[in-house]
Amino acid sequence: MTQIINGKILRDKILAELKAEASLLEVKPSLSVIIVGNDPASKIYVNTKKKKALEIGFKSEIIEFDEDVQERTLLGKIDELNNDKNVNAILVQLPLPAHINTKKIIESINPLKDVDCFHPYNAGKIFTNSDAVVYPCTPKGIIRLLREYNVEIAGKNVVIIGRSNIVGRPLAAMLTNLDATVTLCHSKSQNISYYTQNADIVISAAGIAGLVKADMLKDGVIVVDVGMNRIETPDGKKLVGDADFESVKEKAALITPVPGGVGPMTICSLMENTFELYKLQQ
Repeated sequence: MTQIINGKILRDKILAELKAEASLLEVKPSLSVIIVGNDPASKIYVNTKKKKALEIGFKSEIIEFDEDVQERTLLGKIDELNNDKNVNAILVQLPLPAHINTKKIIESINPLKDVDCFHPYNAGKIFTNSDAVVYPCTPKGIIRLLREYNVEIAGKNVVIIGRSNIVGRPLAAMLTNLDATVTLCHSKSQNISYYTQNADIVISAAGIAGLVKADMLKDGVIVVDVGMNRIETPDGKKLVGDADFESVKEKAALITPVPGGVGPMTICSLMENTFELYKLQQ
């Protein structure tokens, strides 16, 4: 029988532990979030991050800039935060407007305050199997979920669909470091089913609703759905993942739902990373 992986339960457990630890601290961990523009989805994300940080006893601020902010202004603010001893973690909400060089912005963040683990220094630590400062939030959350449900990773065939720098690429490196055999598929991959049909674990982060179907999988597979797609239904817009959930769950031994699977673990990992950076700076 298929077991549904519940990210909310593990998130609540970890956040409760962080809250208990934070309550004992005289100086609280601090997270600063920069947002540029007025994208509604981005505003929801950053407000959720701040709210969660405050709920567990951290300090958090949102720094807002207009869409037309100059790149040098943004770099100046990051430099200020880098040198502020009261700020432990810095997050720049992506995407940024086209006139701003995202690579330059990410690389301007002090690696010891890079809570998203996007800086090349931190990414390089992962890809060389060195001890990283922190690990990217979504990949870290996925691995925590797999471990919570006693999923063996070493020696398993893992297929990841999607090669973004946020999920696919770092997750492939992290799972390789844990002795999995990893195949990274993407938009140019031919016949993805060829790879997924032989996979013990399939992780989809492509952002395409219904991409992963039951006939692409073997019986007993573990499916981790990172997709967040809004589709039109007769009852209005609905949030779904990359997997065709109703058919896939008939084949899978374990599957993450959308919402309620990977999503809760991403923000939980962000709070963990904030605390890890705080401890490194003390």
